[in-house]
Amino acid sequence: MLNDFWETAPPAYKYTVFAGMGLTFIGIIIIVIGAVTTTPSMTFIALPIIGVGLLAHMVSMGLRGRNIRKELKAAEKREAARKAGNQ
Repeated sequence: MLNDFWETAPPAYKYTVFAGMGLTFIGIIIIVIGAVTTTPSMTFIALPIIGVGLLAHMVSMGLRGRNIRKELKAAEKREAARKAGNQ
């Protein structure tokens, strides 16, 4: 495989990666605003948002792993079929 993974990645992986990055970024911004304005409740509001962002990242890693396993299995089948055809 000479293609970059991002080029061949499924859309679900791309969406969950961007959702995770976005939610984590929003949570960090809320924490910074809460720290600057000395509003402790904002920091506690941002923690679940960051948590959901991290969970989205973990889900995207699972999607990526599943896709890679599927691609490897298909490549092994193609290789076996090619070897069987040559004999």
